[in-house]
Amino acid sequence: MELFELMAEGEHEQIVFWTEPRFGYRGIIALHDTSLGPALGGTRFWNFGNEQEAVVDALRLARGMTYKAAISGLALGGGKSVIWGDHRGADREMIFRTHGRAVESLGGRYITAEDVGTSPADMAFVSLETEHVVGLEGTSGDPSPVTAYGVYRGIKACANARYGDDSLDGLHVSVQGLGSVGYYLCEDLAAEGARLTVTDIDTGRIERVVDEFDAEAVMPDAIFDVDADVFAPCALGAIVNDETIPRLKVDIVAGSANNQLANTARHGPALRKAGILYAPDYVINAGGLINVYGELQGWTMEQSKQKAGEIYETLTRIFTVAEAESISPEEAAGRVAERRIADARHLNRTYLS
Repeated sequence: MELFELMAEGEHEQIVFWTEPRFGYRGIIALHDTSLGPALGGTRFWNFGNEQEAVVDALRLARGMTYKAAISGLALGGGKSVIWGDHRGADREMIFRTHGRAVESLGGRYITAEDVGTSPADMAFVSLETEHVVGLEGTSGDPSPVTAYGVYRGIKACANARYGDDSLDGLHVSVQGLGSVGYYLCEDLAAEGARLTVTDIDTGRIERVVDEFDAEAVMPDAIFDVDADVFAPCALGAIVNDETIPRLKVDIVAGSANNQLANTARHGPALRKAGILYAPDYVINAGGLINVYGELQGWTMEQSKQKAGEIYETLTRIFTVAEAESISPEEAAGRVAERRIADARHLNRTYLS
């Protein structure tokens, strides 16, 4: 593994390795770009197959956070940390207190939060060693309503771009995944009169949405064949791929799932060629990051929702760029984010606390 080549390829600023053999702690913190402000990104606790997998994951996720913050108009950079190990049976207090010391070593250039394999309780241990942590119990609260509201506003922006009218009354939306975000999205959509077809691997979740919002249910794999106006993926990543794109019978793909395109370079243009308008996932699902940013700023949930509502205007700008430059919305989003980062570099190349 050529570490410096990996960092140069993604234009990463810094990577920190921290170890504490006594507790089995192996931590990696990746900072992608702090031109706009301190890097923010969660801590993932995962049993990677090897060291290279852990490093690549940290670098990839950090870069994604930079773009998400930049496109959302937040004064934040992008970072991510991973703890390499088996979280089952681990001494979580000592693991996360050690992680807190690693975070503290960066002096405020990196702010962490929960992610895959971690929880608010873990972040409480981190907070014993550093103040540069968010997502604690009793602070910003459940981000799901804010994330869902941002997706709802994003779907309205898509409808306006495609149909010339942002009303969702009477539009047919198929929703894949009815976890916390998917449930709240269905609530927002139903409140405006959208017709819902839904699926999930959990039948209890399906029954709840069917009962509360008069939705129609289909089997998980059948969701790709539903003849609808909008497909909202709110579960797994990589579900827009070579096999599913030919099956889609929708005008718009817009949902909360991360990494929806199995191959960004291939499947973004493929959707455009198929006449399907795509809302880049890291733009439309930025409400979770906005919720955390609101915690840093002392916002109420209503203030965070108001900011998440600006995803409408952000997507509208992206669609305008995509149309003007004859590129996919995914490419346009990257260009808009990169321009904001480049402008910020003229003010201050990196964030210093």
